[in-house]
Amino acid sequence: MTIFEGIILGIVQGLAEFLPISSSGHLAILQYIFGIEGDRVLTFAVLLHFGTLISLFIVYYKEIWGLIIELIYTIKDIFTGRGLRINANETRRLGFMIIVATIPTALIGYIFKDFFSGLYNSLTAIGICLIITGTILWIVERITQGKKDISRMKFRDAVLVGIFQSFAIAPGISRSGATIVGSLFSGLNRKLAVKFSFLISIPSIIGAVILEIPDALKQLDQGFDTALILPILIGVVESAISGVIAIKTMIRVISNKKLYFFSIYTWAIGVLVIIYALSF
Repeated sequence: MTIFEGIILGIVQGLAEFLPISSSGHLAILQYIFGIEGDRVLTFAVLLHFGTLISLFIVYYKEIWGLIIELIYTIKDIFTGRGLRINANETRRLGFMIIVATIPTALIGYIFKDFFSGLYNSLTAIGICLIITGTILWIVERITQGKKDISRMKFRDAVLVGIFQSFAIAPGISRSGATIVGSLFSGLNRKLAVKFSFLISIPSIIGAVILEIPDALKQLDQGFDTALILPILIGVVESAISGVIAIKTMIRVISNKKLYFFSIYTWAIGVLVIIYALSF
């Protein structure tokens, strides 16, 4: 893998992780174009996810810090006999909603892991998933503005968003797009929908990294190519920078109801990928 490829993959990972265009789908396509074998870039993939985590902590550091503090207070309340006190404040309630949303994602991802993994070997499947992403974005943009804030959000809303997030394990289905769609379907207001979408990505990204670490360590044991160090470092930095840009862009896009732009893009890419796959 060259420095140029590291830069491109890093930028695409950061942008596509948070823009509703599917980072997994785009990275799979780029790896195919560059001729990079998947088992050769596991360490790089793990670190790219770390780069996107950095973006989230940069943009949402206040909310994340507040969630960490509330977690500590929740543990204290449990040990002092006060219970979970889910509705003690909005931050604690948000934390529990994030936990609830993560459960169906983890269960579905574990049960259907082999099925989702198999899709990465099919450009046609990736193209179809990209078209599905564009379609759900187009549909959700026509949903009436939701009014639920965190105090009115129900656990069933979090479960629905978590189920939508699990669909994004398939390459070509956008995680941010799916979770925002699930949030808007649940009636959440747009400000909460985008924030909740990005915050619930934290345990999902951490989970993905944890699952990839064993294979990455095996790769290191077989010998690590030192020539990859510079492309990896550059890629991670680019991933973090482009991730911040993507998050801030999405906040504006959701507020201005401009998701249909991404519908057109994912439809176009999906069709091109399918045509290419069927031509060879």
